[in-house]
Amino acid sequence: MEFSIKTGNVEKQHHDCVIAGVYESQQLSASAKKLDKLSDGYISRVLAHGDLDGKPETFLLLHQVPGVASDRVLLVGLGKEDTFDDKQYSKAVRTSVKALAKSNAANTLTYLTDLPVKARDTRWKTARLIELAIDASYQFDAVKRKKEAKETQDAKKGIQALAVFVREPDEQQANAGLADGKALGLGVSLTKDLGNLPPNVCTPTYLALQAKALADTYGFKVEVLEREDMAKLGMGSFLGVAQGSEQPPKLIVLQHLKGKKTQKPVVLVGKGITFDTGGISLKPGAEMDEMKYDMCGAATVLGTFKTLAEMDLPLNVVGIIPACENMPDGRATRPGDVLTSMSGLTIEVLNTDAEGRLILCDALTYAERFEPGAVVDIATLTGACVIALGHHATGLFSNNDGLAKELQQAGETALDRAWHMPLWDEYQPLLDSNFADIANIGGRAAGSITAACFLSRFAKKYDWAHLDIAGTAWKSGKEKGGTGRPVPLLTEFLAARAR
Repeated sequence: MEFSIKTGNVEKQHHDCVIAGVYESQQLSASAKKLDKLSDGYISRVLAHGDLDGKPETFLLLHQVPGVASDRVLLVGLGKEDTFDDKQYSKAVRTSVKALAKSNAANTLTYLTDLPVKARDTRWKTARLIELAIDASYQFDAVKRKKEAKETQDAKKGIQALAVFVREPDEQQANAGLADGKALGLGVSLTKDLGNLPPNVCTPTYLALQAKALADTYGFKVEVLEREDMAKLGMGSFLGVAQGSEQPPKLIVLQHLKGKKTQKPVVLVGKGITFDTGGISLKPGAEMDEMKYDMCGAATVLGTFKTLAEMDLPLNVVGIIPACENMPDGRATRPGDVLTSMSGLTIEVLNTDAEGRLILCDALTYAERFEPGAVVDIATLTGACVIALGHHATGLFSNNDGLAKELQQAGETALDRAWHMPLWDEYQPLLDSNFADIANIGGRAAGSITAACFLSRFAKKYDWAHLDIAGTAWKSGKEKGGTGRPVPLLTEFLAARAR
């Protein structure tokens, strides 16, 4: 999809479709009133028949509206005018793109950015619109058979070029927002693509190749550590998880160094379990296919790096991705085994399906060498977080309240929300072990918290936060697929630091 900014008397220009909003009780937005005036009240007369009441996620497509130069007018429900906010705005944008997905409205103009949204400026509205347009039109067909002629023709339906109307004084803001939204959309799409790929394609080696491709495109520094390198570093915990798989593990390190040399980097650590069977503590067969998404933390780091580069943020950011499979081979780690981590702490493995923390702990220790200003790990870590927060909020844990507030505020701004969970010392004894320094699970109670407590033992030398994305990284059911979260949250967090 191509994007452009338009100002002036665009209602007199021809488009395949123009998009305008209607509030509840059939109250026309300013742009819809302008179109209604051109049509000599035709739009108002159509609405009087009750085909569109203006409620959110509703729309009405009109053809050949008198006096309007464009072929179609899409009216989108906005909800109540006095409570119209960023969430309703987002619904309207998504609805408009979806409504035209199977139409021939290739060249479309949208007036939705002209809507007043509380506490949001033109740059935010434009960026949000572009991001959502990319997201709403996303399709994953990388491993489907070649398209037949009809399918190829169908693929050309929907919006191909989207012009965004803004008032002339806001043109500069809108252009900045267009760049922001496009960068974020590209990063989110990459994260979704990687998550959606089958696990026989998206292996640890494949992730390493994608990191190298990003480095070649954008000039990142990249290093990929092999099994022998990790063994020399003493990463016994990470290698303990990897030893049951034929796929070689990789520790991928990316560096975006655009800040001052004196600026301490932000380190992003992404869990990269490219398939999780549970190991010897084998998972049930139902929905195990979704364990290809257990590398969404890694995909998030790669997607965020793509967005970072597209936005050219003046920051120093390091990405660390421990990547491997968790398989039940004869060489696999057993419950009862004791592993020695890179930090020197010994870990009693009580459940091999609590493997994410075992690879992350060595990556968190490795992060120390970069003398970070802050470290944020991202992981599909616990089913317990899904039980606690469902699929709306990411679990946020931190050893620094200031860092937690930064991330939480970034999530609110990006509409990619996280909820600050407790990390109190009272939970730490649940990880006590009779045979090692620490156990890798703490029982059923407070499972997401004890998982974070485990990681906190390896993050004492810097400000650290943990994002548990088990409930937000992908959707199940009919809409099964990666969501691209929390790339928007992390992008806003890093952009705010750059500002």
